[in-house]
Amino acid sequence: MTELRLTRPGRAEIEIKRSRFIALSRPAASAEEARALLADARAEFPDARHHCSAYVVSVPSAQPILHSSDDGEPSGTAGRPMLDVLTGNELMDVAVVVVRYFGGTLLGTGGLVRAYSDAVREVLSGEPVTRRITRPLMRVTAMHATAGKLEADLRGRGFDVVGTEYGPTRAHIDVAAGQGFAEDVAELSAGAAQVEVVGVVVRDVPAGTLPTW
Repeated sequence: MTELRLTRPGRAEIEIKRSRFIALSRPAASAEEARALLADARAEFPDARHHCSAYVVSVPSAQPILHSSDDGEPSGTAGRPMLDVLTGNELMDVAVVVVRYFGGTLLGTGGLVRAYSDAVREVLSGEPVTRRITRPLMRVTAMHATAGKLEADLRGRGFDVVGTEYGPTRAHIDVAAGQGFAEDVAELSAGAAQVEVVGVVVRDVPAGTLPTW
């Protein structure tokens, strides 16, 4: 599954039958950061009747943490619909809170589900997102005299050079690269350079924007 991440906090508001729904969104790399958004919302809007929330937080080598809260609204009418919008758009490491000021007219179960879902869609609409990619970290060992040209040639071919360490006789060039990289190095160095996998590189790259609902 593609995992998308927000690049910035957001805020939006919709009104339905005089009830105000104020939606807040924020990147959240941990459950603690997600709960901080809820705490901030409660502090900013202490007189609101409801502070409903949802978040999705990644866990290395495990399933993500999914959380939602209706905060006094009828069960299943607020937090879960908000969470469904996040997971339906393949968002990860994100938190949302929808603050409701009651307008005097009951919306009913279906109306609440639509209202909270629409509030989250509104705050996410058109937001820029990134996609997380993981690439092997390759270390190229080359003679000091030829390493500079080899590094320039690798950059010229579009490889992501993340660091270079020059020693007295040899140099190490660290590159985030994938399949076929060793063959390119062999060609560029006439077989003189050595390549080994020393780790991974995780990066977020631009992935466009979320839909505009």
